[in-house]
This record gives sequence, structure tokens and C-alpha cells, in this order.
Amino acid sequence: MTDLILGPEHTRPGDLIAPDVATSPAMEVDAHHLTADLHLRQRNLPLDAMRVWTMSFAPMRFRRTAKHIAQADPETYNVVLLREGTLRRVDDHTDVTYEPGDVHVIDSSLPFRLEGHGPPPISCVGVEVPKVMLPLPDGHSRSLVGRRLPAREGMGGLLTTVLDHIITDHGSYRDTDEPRVATVLRDVLAGLITQALEDEKRHVPPEVHRRNLLLRMRAFIDQHLHNRDLGPQLIADAHHVSTSYVHRLFGEDGTTVSAWIRQRRLERARRDLADPAMHAVPVHHIAARWGFSHHAAFTRAFRTAYGIAPRDLREKTRPRRVWRERQEIEEAAPMTSPAFSNSMMSRR
Repeated sequence: MTDLILGPEHTRPGDLIAPDVATSPAMEVDAHHLTADLHLRQRNLPLDAMRVWTMSFAPMRFRRTAKHIAQADPETYNVVLLREGTLRRVDDHTDVTYEPGDVHVIDSSLPFRLEGHGPPPISCVGVEVPKVMLPLPDGHSRSLVGRRLPAREGMGGLLTTVLDHIITDHGSYRDTDEPRVATVLRDVLAGLITQALEDEKRHVPPEVHRRNLLLRMRAFIDQHLHNRDLGPQLIADAHHVSTSYVHRLFGEDGTTVSAWIRQRRLERARRDLADPAMHAVPVHHIAARWGFSHHAAFTRAFRTAYGIAPRDLREKTRPRRVWRERQEIEEAAPMTSPAFSNSMMSRR
């Protein structure tokens, strides 16, 4: 994650905010709003082909013009969640004010003006995503851009939760986790756009429908990991499609149904094994809890996925105090062994 901080000493009237500042497309700051206590702080977290960012700033005005677009257009959407303060967006087709809890979409190919109001800091969080990852028919992006989308319910609420977790937990992710986290975020964004367009009964491209259906199937899988009968047939029946279509959806995403189910079950089992509150639960009970019927098969799959046996992971994550107590018990064990007791009795 990278930080960027601007103060009044860095900014002059008409300054161009560079690509890493304020939603990535280049834009201007209106100096008429600048004061001595100006500040703009942005944090950027690259995530596969996307970028998650947070920003806080004093009241000011941002402007992206047709000239900026002609000079450089990254062909991206920025999906922005307002946390504090208010934002007013003005363009040729829109004049809308966003309140905390509202989501709106910025299209790098369209000019706009954003004005921040309220006591500083005004803060927001967002994600910049290439348009090719969220395909929409020509002209339909204009019906979405600038609209107030609720972030407290539906897909907007889910997006809020996912962004919160990414920002809070990014330091704990491994390199191999990044593509998975990016996939989850992309699916939620696709669901948000689908929901927004369906609210207006507009056409949504088949690819977006497929991504949204895949997202619902993954949620169904997570809710039924304990069911040993979980598989393509159960998923197909729950979503009123054929098993071949289920296989096709997962195949288009670069995996198989069984591989995805196994991965999710292993992730849940790994979480439980590392949980100090569950150290007294036998390993085979945890495996069974998440749908593994054969303990040996679970152990092999776990070692293949994480490079360590389930029991070894548990010992590695055992609290230090409990580990010391176990060591002390093991060290004391020979003193009370039957052989030692018999030896003492014979001496008497």
C-alpha cells in the first residue's frame, strides 16, 4: 500500500492531479476552495488489475474535462463509497448530491465536476477497475454513472463489507491470496451493477448475468460446505439450471466445481485449526464438520494445499502457555511411568 499526501504548499490554482491521485484519471483542483488547512491524503492498494483506495481531504473541487480525456483515458470505472461529508457531482446530464453511505460510479471517459462540502475531512473509499472487467453495452454506462446507489443493503452493502475487509486485512494476505480476493471483489462489483441496471429494467449483457449467477452459486456453496452431498447436482437444482451449465460457469472462471468446493472446505478447516478456542476439538471432527468424510483424504488434501499437515499446523498455532504446559507434562511423564514405579517398588 502506498500513501500520498498533499498540502497547500504542494498545490496551486489549476494544478493537475496526477494519475495516482483522486480516482486515477488526471483532473484539476479548483483553487478557489483552497485554504491554509488544505489536505489530501490517499492510500492505494493494488489488487490484481484493480486498485482499492481510500482518500480524505478538505473541502475542494475536482474537475475532469474533455481535454483531459483526449490527452489520456485509462478506460476505467471508479466505484466510490462516501464515508464522511457530502459530494456534489455536476456534468451535462447530472446534478446530484451524495451523502455518507451512498455509492456512485465515475467513468474515466466522461467529463465531470465533483465538489466536496462539510467539515473536514471528507472521506471516501473506492475501487478502480478496468472497463473490460465489467462489460456493459454501449450507452448503458451513462445510465449508471452518477446515480446514487445505496451501500447499506443489497449488493451495495456487500461491497461495503468486502472493501472494509480488504482495507483492514490486506496485511495478512499472502501473495497467492491476491487473485482470489480480486475475484471476490470483481464478482461483487458485477452484482452491484447488475442490480442497479435491473432496478431500471435495463438490458444486462449475458456475461454480467453469468458472473452474477456464479456469485450466487459460490454463496450457496459456502452455506452448504457441511453437506457431504454438495456437488454439481445440488447446486444445479438450487439454481434451476443444468449440471452441465454449472460445470461451464466454473470452467469459464478457470476452475472446477469440485476444486472450488474442496478449496473452500480446506480454508474453513484451516481457520478452525488455527483458532485457539477450538484446540480441544479433534482434527477429524473439524474435517467432518466441513464435509470431509475420510480423514486420510482430508490430511492429504490439506498438506497439498498448505504444505503442512493439519496436526502440525495446530501445534504451530497453539498458544505459548498451552504449549509450555504440554511440554512440562511430557517431561514429567517418565517420572510416573509404570516402569519407573515398578523399579521403585522392587527397591523397597
